[in-house]
Amino acid sequence: MKQIVVPTDFSPCADTAIDFAVQSAKLIPAEITLLHSFEVSGNTYTDYMGVNKEFNRSMLSDAHEKLTVIQKRIENAEGPVVHTVVSTDTLKDAIKHTAKEKNADLVVMGTLGASGIKEKLWGSRTAALIGNTDVPVMIIPHAYQWQKPEKLLLVTNHFEKEPAILNCLFELAGLYMARIQVAVFTHEHADHAVTFLEHNRELPHYEEYLKRNYNEETLTSAHLYGTNFQETVQQFINENSIDILAMVAYPHHFGDSLFHPSHTKRMSYHTSIPLLVIPAVKNQDA
Repeated sequence: MKQIVVPTDFSPCADTAIDFAVQSAKLIPAEITLLHSFEVSGNTYTDYMGVNKEFNRSMLSDAHEKLTVIQKRIENAEGPVVHTVVSTDTLKDAIKHTAKEKNADLVVMGTLGASGIKEKLWGSRTAALIGNTDVPVMIIPHAYQWQKPEKLLLVTNHFEKEPAILNCLFELAGLYMARIQVAVFTHEHADHAVTFLEHNRELPHYEEYLKRNYNEETLTSAHLYGTNFQETVQQFINENSIDILAMVAYPHHFGDSLFHPSHTKRMSYHTSIPLLVIPAVKNQDA
């Protein structure tokens, strides 16, 4: 993991994500690319009159200046190497193009703040990325304060064995020198009794598979069950001092509705710790 892209709208919500990326980059180490995007607006008449051209030129200049200030502040504090990019694409396209150009391993973004329309809008744009990027996205809650991750929790009902998914998780845990826990969830009302039994039977085998293939003897697993997915997972996080929650974003037509992008987005609004969203491998979409 060498390259981290951090989109920012210069709000406190985005600043929290920048701090997480900087602290992580010191440990890994990695380079950071700060990205700001805004869509150029206008119409034929105002462009002809030069009004929008001047406005857009001013916005571009202002964004470059703000990014440069952040860049110098980070590098002067003996932080990692920082690059800056200003884009006139949509946020989604800007992230896609920048991640590809920089060969990014991770995108780090802030999510909903407790107050302020700007933070809420930015949080919504963060959630919109879930399931729409080929690069893992680390979502940082607005009120989060950095601490070195010691425990990562992967919640999945698919007993992941795809290397592209698991390698991301175990590599990140290795860079942080953090332990991994794996959990499956059974809904007390929506799932049949046979589902509970299948999860119970499969989980020990899955734990052994991960220990054997990733040389993680400290890995543990847990079977969660309840009537509310978000509340059950959050309770487990609180009780077990989990530092990062990891989930895989599957397309809407993929089996288990609990792991559709919409539910992962909902988790991004409720989690009190960073949420790592790993995109499902394309050949699993069928």
